[in-house]
Amino acid sequence: MNFRRLMVFAHDVVAAGVAWTVAFWLRFNLDVPKEYEALMLARLPWVIAIHAAVFWALGLYRGLWRYASLPDMQRILLAVGVAALAVPATLTLLGIRFGVPRTVYVLTPLLLMLIAGGNRLAYRALKEGRLAPLITKPKATTVLVLGAGSAAAALLKDLAASTQWRVVGLLDDDAGKRGAEVVGVKVLGGIGDVRAVAERLGVEQAVIAMPSATHGERKRAVDLCTVAGLSVMTVPALSDIVAGNVSVSAFRPIELDDLLGRDPVELDSAGVHAFLDGKTVLIADCVGAIGAELCRQIAHFTPARIVLYEVSEFGLYSIMQEFRDRYPSVPIASVIGDAKDERRVRAVFAQYRPKVVFHAAAYKHVPLMEEENAFQAVVNNVLSTVVVARVAESHGAEKFVLVSTDKAVNPANVMGATKRLAEMACQALQPESCTRFVIVRFGNVLGSTGSVVPRFRQQIARGGPVTVTHPDIQRYFMSIPEAAQLVLQAAMMGKGGEIFVLDMGEPVRIADLAKQMIRLSGLAESDVRIEYTGLRPGEKLYEEPLADAEKTLPTPHPKLRVAQARTPENGKLLNEVVEWLMNPGDQAVSRVREKLRGWVPEYTPPDIKSCATRTRQGVA
Repeated sequence: MNFRRLMVFAHDVVAAGVAWTVAFWLRFNLDVPKEYEALMLARLPWVIAIHAAVFWALGLYRGLWRYASLPDMQRILLAVGVAALAVPATLTLLGIRFGVPRTVYVLTPLLLMLIAGGNRLAYRALKEGRLAPLITKPKATTVLVLGAGSAAAALLKDLAASTQWRVVGLLDDDAGKRGAEVVGVKVLGGIGDVRAVAERLGVEQAVIAMPSATHGERKRAVDLCTVAGLSVMTVPALSDIVAGNVSVSAFRPIELDDLLGRDPVELDSAGVHAFLDGKTVLIADCVGAIGAELCRQIAHFTPARIVLYEVSEFGLYSIMQEFRDRYPSVPIASVIGDAKDERRVRAVFAQYRPKVVFHAAAYKHVPLMEEENAFQAVVNNVLSTVVVARVAESHGAEKFVLVSTDKAVNPANVMGATKRLAEMACQALQPESCTRFVIVRFGNVLGSTGSVVPRFRQQIARGGPVTVTHPDIQRYFMSIPEAAQLVLQAAMMGKGGEIFVLDMGEPVRIADLAKQMIRLSGLAESDVRIEYTGLRPGEKLYEEPLADAEKTLPTPHPKLRVAQARTPENGKLLNEVVEWLMNPGDQAVSRVREKLRGWVPEYTPPDIKSCATRTRQGVA
């Protein structure tokens, strides 16, 4: 028994003595005669000893007062009831029962139940802040909680003792809850009433306590709170709460993923586990947004080893340290090397013999690759794919997964054309190979290196302006974890030669994205100016949808489809591409575009586009 529990036990024993004494006091109308006072004190040691024995035997001291609840009250009731019978029985056996008023035997357990149970509940209420009147929180921020379910109830319990937050009401669209109370806080209306309620009560902050709600429902709640001029926070995701990773009270500011994300991916965990369990997996470009997340996701499926292959020394060091801290039981190999260096790639494959290879290495920035860096885009995006794919094939890899892009759909820029050519290289290898080549296309991911989101954050932090290329430009977005999960799902399902496309949902106007980020930063749209700079080289105004039902076939997974893409007709494609890359001669952008156009007929360079535009204008 530790000191704290010893103190609880002592409290209950003393409470028994107090209850016995007060029972006499009440029996004689607050004036105990001398003879009965002597009798009371003479029997007191026996009463205390009997109660102590009963309490000890029944383990009454085991409950923690901080969490006193109905089971604790039941235990107290049992202990007090047993002691109420044991006291007169023991005094009778000892022959010292006579003289004690029968009323005392009735009053003592009632008083003891009141003292022992009441003190426990009072202590819990004190710890949870329920005994402190509202005036003790003069500086507390007033809060409206959106949602009146179990998450909201848990949140209210956690916030009751807080001196920082004061919950003044709940809002929920369930009409049956209107006017009811949750943990003493009233449901004041529906979520659509947030503006009226906030103005009436002078609320400054809203917390969305709907962890199981869809992204659409959560976005509606955020939009209503924003219109009402409230700062918005949210409780953690339901999966994190259920897993015990965080408390429901660990609420955080609303992030872009909460608004632009989609419902959680239903991953075939058993299938992916069987696919990766006990295998060595190599990830080329293990520090990029997708490559790094693939490493983290794969770590949960008990691979024999993860080979981290990366050209950046600092990037490799960073993810190596992350794995040592977060996944110490997962064997890793940290390998520096360039995916275009065939000698290095062969040495790594010969040493580790990976069975599954994820190739995510690529130059991805469209305008940067469009002019003077065009040839380097081809070298990096195509040659690295050919090198790693051929080496994987020659060393018996079971699967090679190429991470591609939506820019490869009818490409209008060099970057997209190089990724389409890399896809074609994998398709060309498939017919005569035992290795299964799987290609996965998806659009933009939120927060990836070089993407628009980090750029907007920097510009907002500086006070603007936020630069958007065109008022109507649209892009498809998904979260990094969702993209990585779907890549794993496609890798597991792939039989070889398929191009899987991810369901990217609805396109997002970049101007709307900028406005949302300004609001999420706690600023009004009038505080930060949005400046339109014009489309950059190689940029499309609209990206083509990946999962178009007319151009794709369904799969067993609702967020994955297979593209009905053209397969390369030129059997000598690989040799032609590699020979040119080894001996390019003229590396001018016009020559690069000409070569890409010859291999990728669906590629439409800017000069061809402009000629077509002029022709149409002339005919008109």
